[in-house]
Order: sequence, then C-alpha cells, then structure tokens
Amino acid sequence: MPELQRLRADHAPALLAFEQENRAFFAASIPDRGDDYFARFAARHEALLTEQAAGVCHFHLLVAGDGEILGRFNLVDAADGSADLGFRLAEKATGRGLATAAVHDLFALCTATYALTTLRAAATVTNTASRSVLTRTGFVRTGEEVLLNGRRGLAYVRRLSGERTTDAGAR
Repeated sequence: MPELQRLRADHAPALLAFEQENRAFFAASIPDRGDDYFARFAARHEALLTEQAAGVCHFHLLVAGDGEILGRFNLVDAADGSADLGFRLAEKATGRGLATAAVHDLFALCTATYALTTLRAAATVTNTASRSVLTRTGFVRTGEEVLLNGRRGLAYVRRLSGERTTDAGAR
C-alpha cells in the first residue's frame, strides 16, 4: 500500500518524473505549472524544503513501495491553526480511493503534529475528481468563487477536531 511521506531532498528525482509524466493529465483540470517550473525544478525543490523547515508549509508525497511517487499533498501558508490544502494524483493512480485515504491520513498529521484546526482548499469547477475528494473527506463549500490561474474555482473549508491519530501510513 502506498505511504504518505514528508518531502525530503532525496525525493527530487522521483518527484520530477511524477510531474513530467503527468503534466498533460494535470493540465486538463488544473492550471499548468509552465516550462519554467521544470527548468528550475532543483532550485524550487530546495525552496520547498526551506519553507518546510521553517514550518510555513508541510509537503507530503504518496509513495509506492518501489519509490514511485503517486501523488502530492501539500499544506501551505500554515499559520494560526490553519493551512491551505492542495493535492494532485498521478493519472494511473486515480479511481482507487488513494487521494481520499491520503487526505484522511493528512488530517491526523494536521492535528497531532502540525497543530492545525482548519484546512482550506480550492478546486477548479472542471476538476470533478478533486471536488469529489474534498466532499468525501468532509470539506464543505464556502460559497466563495475563486480564480485559480485564471480558471473559475470553488473554495472549501474543513474544521479538524479529534481526527484519528493513528500512524499516518496505516490504512
């Protein structure tokens, strides 16, 4: 079973492969990262690790037993008990409940490790899969419409309290 792991420096090659292999799939429902993201990947990865070390963000990867990355689950702008959740799953990993399970595992980390009580999220209106994961994991629409790189999106929120605190890798 895939395991949720905190982002590390040694994840860089597999993470770059994940982003490259799934770029077209992601761009169909979320804004594309652009060529500059790939050209400057190493520097960007280091910057993410620096942000994570400062406690501003918490980055996680869903990693298969062979080390292949199947998804990203990011908590950004962590402050005052809240953070923004963003996630993406490899095309070949969709439809198996992996994103839903990983988001649930993240809830335990949010409360037990990061002292977060509220998560915010947004998804483009065309991203039915992500909106379904948010709904299945207890996020509710705020009624606010947002723009995500020029695309119309919907905002969600999830209050956390008493979430299961089992080992994050256990399912």
